[in-house]
Amino acid sequence: MAPESGSPRTTESGLPIEPVYGPASLAGWDAAEKLGEPGEYPFTRGVYPSMYTGRPWTMRQYAGFGTATESNARYRDLIAHGTTGLSVAFDLPTQMGHDSDAPLAHGEVGKVGVAIDSAEDMRVLFDGIPLDQVSTSMTINAPAALLLLMYGIVAEEQGIAAGGLTGTVQNDVLKEYIARGTYIFPPVPSLRLTADIFQYCRREMPRWNTISISGYHMAEAGASPAQEIAFTLADGIEYVRTALAAGMAVDDFAPRLSFFFVSRTTLLEEVAKFRAARRIWARVMREEFGARNPKSMMLRFHTQTAGVQLTAQQPEVNLVRVAIQGLAAVLGGTQSLHTNSFDEAIALPTDKSARLALRTQQVLAHETDVTATVDPFAGSYAVERMTDEVEDAAVELMRRVEDLGGAVAAIERGFQKGEIERSAYRIAQETDSGERTVVGVNRFRTPTEEPYQPLRVDPAIEAQQAERLAKLRAERDRTAVDSALGALRGAAAGTDNVLYPMKRALAARATVGEVCNALREVWGAYEPSDVF
Repeated sequence: MAPESGSPRTTESGLPIEPVYGPASLAGWDAAEKLGEPGEYPFTRGVYPSMYTGRPWTMRQYAGFGTATESNARYRDLIAHGTTGLSVAFDLPTQMGHDSDAPLAHGEVGKVGVAIDSAEDMRVLFDGIPLDQVSTSMTINAPAALLLLMYGIVAEEQGIAAGGLTGTVQNDVLKEYIARGTYIFPPVPSLRLTADIFQYCRREMPRWNTISISGYHMAEAGASPAQEIAFTLADGIEYVRTALAAGMAVDDFAPRLSFFFVSRTTLLEEVAKFRAARRIWARVMREEFGARNPKSMMLRFHTQTAGVQLTAQQPEVNLVRVAIQGLAAVLGGTQSLHTNSFDEAIALPTDKSARLALRTQQVLAHETDVTATVDPFAGSYAVERMTDEVEDAAVELMRRVEDLGGAVAAIERGFQKGEIERSAYRIAQETDSGERTVVGVNRFRTPTEEPYQPLRVDPAIEAQQAERLAKLRAERDRTAVDSALGALRGAAAGTDNVLYPMKRALAARATVGEVCNALREVWGAYEPSDVF
């Protein structure tokens, strides 16, 4: 965004911001068609009739570091302080399907999330947490099926039927090829695994959200708001087509689809973005895929405040940024929210900073009046105009993806990645030149920074996890593990749903790395092409 000057300002998507909006700004605008009522097609005003006037959004705090024991303690603390939903961060080896004692895992165990090598670690992670009383979101993609099944195994040990569990598994591998890079298998078998999760959950875990189609990571990589929703919804279309090709009916799986977006400090455009995304998705599901169940047309989404906008300089200022970002998500109608901790640009959040992040949500919910009415910005000249413009820009990008053959074909051509990189470069140029103000970084700096003591992960946990793995392998029935892994390879080579033999392997105490390696033997590992 440009600083104070006489030059016209633009949104993050490059759309003009008029100094004044009025009725003429919405000429030809059919309010009844564009808006509708809250909880009704096209869901511009929210997916539920009462929204937060009945109850607030789910307050999730994304947490996970070190060992399962350490993360369990953090979860218990968050629940004690009012968190209504857990959100699990996994370390890079787990995300990439490697055990903690694998050579590739060295130096990364427990660093950016919790290390989970087996169902035993999952058991420790949720020790003392009643899984029938909390909603759990797991940020895991390529090996999503494994973590979902281990969660189900732990719930069954607590005496809780899988059908009673609520939560979300991210399970969005397409955005990994675009923006994050924690993929394992090539796109085609990855999409097959996604469809198998859809089918498994429909039969065994009907209340579980089977995918969280994510734009957050694209935004963190530099995508504009219009790019974020365009490429996310294009991925969503690809997943719907995959499920339909697997023989599922749209209204059998679409109600369990969910989305994951960022919320930036540019409050007005973020509100417009969320409203536009709902409208586009409702139209696509009804007109392109013939959905009849209104729940199939609802774009339900989780939001996380923008980590990329947090600064290591003057980190306390991030508390202000997060409050504004959280407010934008709430005004935009999110179903659940994670607010980042102010120290995340430096290191993992401390207990105190994580509680402050949660308190930010609680202030929004209980000390403001934003929960008193549905869609407070409805009819705003500025926001309605921005909603239309973001929608038009996103639809045009989605058309370009379709012209390339759909999301997967566009990924293979490097289209989405290239567009995001150009946007990121523009933001970096504007920041370096001072055209874009970042408080404490290129303006309003202080000569000295107060010392800050960050949370550090003990490097000894890598050895501890290796010891746990050695003990597990020595105690388990190796014949049962080998038999179960063989059955998994057979299913992967054929057409059977792989989650059933995968669950048997995990129950027999196979590790995450062993299960993923069995699938690598059949499906191979993804290697990005030169176009990336």
